[in-house]
Amino acid sequence: MTNFKEQAHKILEESLVIDAHFDLLMDVANQRKYGIHKVIENDHLDNFRKGGLNAVVSSLFIESFLTPEISLREALDQISSFYKELEESSDYLMLCKSYEDIIKAKESNKIGIFLSFEGVEPLYNDLDLLDIFYRLGVRFVGLTWSRRNYAGDGSKFLPPDPKKNSNGLSDFGIDLVKKAQSLGMVIDVSHLNDKGFWQVIELSKGPIIASHSDCRKIVNLERNLSDSQIKAIADTDGVVGINAYNKIVSNDPEKANVDDLVKHIDHIVNLVGIEYVGLGFDFCEHLKKFNPQFVNELNPSPSFQVLDNHSNIVLLVEKLLQRGYGEEDIKKILGENFSRVYKKVLIH
Repeated sequence: MTNFKEQAHKILEESLVIDAHFDLLMDVANQRKYGIHKVIENDHLDNFRKGGLNAVVSSLFIESFLTPEISLREALDQISSFYKELEESSDYLMLCKSYEDIIKAKESNKIGIFLSFEGVEPLYNDLDLLDIFYRLGVRFVGLTWSRRNYAGDGSKFLPPDPKKNSNGLSDFGIDLVKKAQSLGMVIDVSHLNDKGFWQVIELSKGPIIASHSDCRKIVNLERNLSDSQIKAIADTDGVVGINAYNKIVSNDPEKANVDDLVKHIDHIVNLVGIEYVGLGFDFCEHLKKFNPQFVNELNPSPSFQVLDNHSNIVLLVEKLLQRGYGEEDIKKILGENFSRVYKKVLIH
């Protein structure tokens, strides 16, 4: 009888494992405001290690009550908190800005952390601020969260409504995409609405990612991607990161489980191929200690992340093995696919 657990651990040890979306720095900044230090080392590092994680893309997420007035300050506070964490935990953590940095992190047994906008509210409508954030280490541009900002309209956690009069990218949003690409930043379309998505595809000069989105064919929400959108991302040589948030994973969200997560992976693989799917878990349970309703505000039913946290990535690998995925294909899903994009786009 095949020992899938043992095989899964072996695969994780041999793989480059990347989570393309994690709300890390909001937690770090909030805890440091209470005088707590080494937040990543004390609260997250053990889960990272148990999950075999090598790199994570941390969002700069701004809560709605802070927008628009406090967005810039909050983003800078998060980055400042992160740099302090790097100083305090330099034996365990490092800032990543390139593919080569991920390799350095893995070789030195550190966790590599990238920085990403999750909504460009901190820029207001000032393109020059993008240069500042680039110099601070931000390399990913998630244009919107599920709300409107100066760049465009976000998608909702609701079924698509073709009659809805929503806008796509603004003139500022179009200029932002162009400038970000010229700087060598990765454009992320998760949370962007349909009209804005297709504008990004028209503007794309390289791989486009959806760092943490699932399949609309399985769960028919605007927040998820249609088959035509998944194909368009694949056509750019981009990647879709599978999201573990129960309400976009399953039509019966209170019973969402790892099998449901694998269904989304299966769908993308069958639609466009194994090279275009990765991991973008969007784990948020750690944020509930400050706001128990944080991932529950748009819908009063219980919310949670399938797998709960990074320590349980092995359970997903086991399930993929049980479903007949080979080791090399699993390694692509775990991180090789996203690292291909990073190597191609993050050239500066």
